[in-house]
Amino acid sequence: MPESRESLRQLIRAKLGNHKFVVVSNREPYMHIYRNGHIEWIRPSSGVATALDPVMQAGRGLWVAHGSGPADTEVTDENGFVPVPPDRPAYHLKRVWLTKEQEEGYYYGFANSALWPLCHIAYRRPVFRRDHWEMYREVNEHFADQVAKEVGDKRAFVFIQDYHYALLSRMIRERCSQAILAQFWHIPWPNPEAFGICPWRREILEGLLGNDILGFHTPYHGQNFIDTVQRELEARPKRESSALVFQGRTTKIRAFPISVDFEDISRRAASPETKKITVTLRRKFRLPANCILGVGADRIDYTKGLPERFEALDHFFERHPQYRGRVVFVQVGAPSRTQVEEYRRLNEEVNQRVAALNWKYGRGSWQPVIFLREHLALSSLLALYRMARFVLVSSLHDGMNLVAKEFVAAQVDCDGVLLLSQFTGAARELTDAVIINPFAPEEMAEQICQAVEMDPREVRRRMANLREQVRENNIYKWAAEIIKKLSRLA
Repeated sequence: MPESRESLRQLIRAKLGNHKFVVVSNREPYMHIYRNGHIEWIRPSSGVATALDPVMQAGRGLWVAHGSGPADTEVTDENGFVPVPPDRPAYHLKRVWLTKEQEEGYYYGFANSALWPLCHIAYRRPVFRRDHWEMYREVNEHFADQVAKEVGDKRAFVFIQDYHYALLSRMIRERCSQAILAQFWHIPWPNPEAFGICPWRREILEGLLGNDILGFHTPYHGQNFIDTVQRELEARPKRESSALVFQGRTTKIRAFPISVDFEDISRRAASPETKKITVTLRRKFRLPANCILGVGADRIDYTKGLPERFEALDHFFERHPQYRGRVVFVQVGAPSRTQVEEYRRLNEEVNQRVAALNWKYGRGSWQPVIFLREHLALSSLLALYRMARFVLVSSLHDGMNLVAKEFVAAQVDCDGVLLLSQFTGAARELTDAVIINPFAPEEMAEQICQAVEMDPREVRRRMANLREQVRENNIYKWAAEIIKKLSRLA
């Protein structure tokens, strides 16, 4: 029987006891904005927020995050608290306010111009600037102070999210003596040679070793971390238990492959509302009755392999002209980190490639690519997944990739094909996908053709197996494994 929200709630009550449960992340799970003169709330595009929100609803804990919405201050109390989800409150969100200078240096600077390219093998050179590093450290200190206000000397589990807070666990430990600390690193961890170019590598490693448990998506990334620590610090490895002892403290290194809320996505995808949205989208995009739909859903990020994806589509339409006028590829691309020069250049390249494809192959009202430069509501995204013959995930390097698992969960009719990059964590689990190499666009073009022409019985067999995998290894199982490991340290 797969884990569920209710089984997780019971587990949290049984295992965490009187411990306060706190999650810390950069991205908030809910954001308040102004629209048409009114304040509305939205769910930002974030794999971390999407994955952890159902966990927090089950556990009724406290989420600490950067308050980045334009109307966020209007709905919080004097201490930055707001109950969420806004339409059916289940836990509290504490918003932490940052200055523009802090956001520029910590988030766009060190986190995303240094750590992000350092950890992803996507051939972008990291930018290391001391002022960015100083701001990153300052913001980590600021978050440590905010967590300490809520935790103090009480017994608490603090679950830190991602590469934005590599220094945070050690700082919290200095302030909160009773806290048990865990951190999940949602992106890959590089090999020691790659990480060795970082000027502040020792400070980062020492910060992460402030955790009692440090989690990665795959054992491979965890092993890379252990190898990196051994090269840089005088830490003693305990390989039989996958742990490191540093300055008398033990940090356990574990693999926790993250997932999605399978049952909730399946239920929404099968709903009458989603069926209505599919009709609306077909009309909006003027899709012909015999249209074969492909879908991509990504942030506009250089790790996602978007130029390679469009090059593969170019080869596909060149080699298989019979599908011109029949296959339409809808690319949902939420703008991301446009303050960073690399991302601005990528946006320009993607725009140019889409325009070139549509100019080269478009005829009449048909265009091969429909590019939606927006964050699409989940309801519309699920409708696209239901309509899709194939979803293409062409990441050059990815810790997990939850788009792949969302698509599988939404495929209630088992009539779609998942094309999945071999360089995602998800590829290690979802072996019934068509596994692709995004660095080989001509080969990828033939795999798109394979997905289009695959026998319906083979499509159903593959997708049924994928759905069973994601159903069993859902977000609640991911959270339950972490809770069980944490409770053993209490």
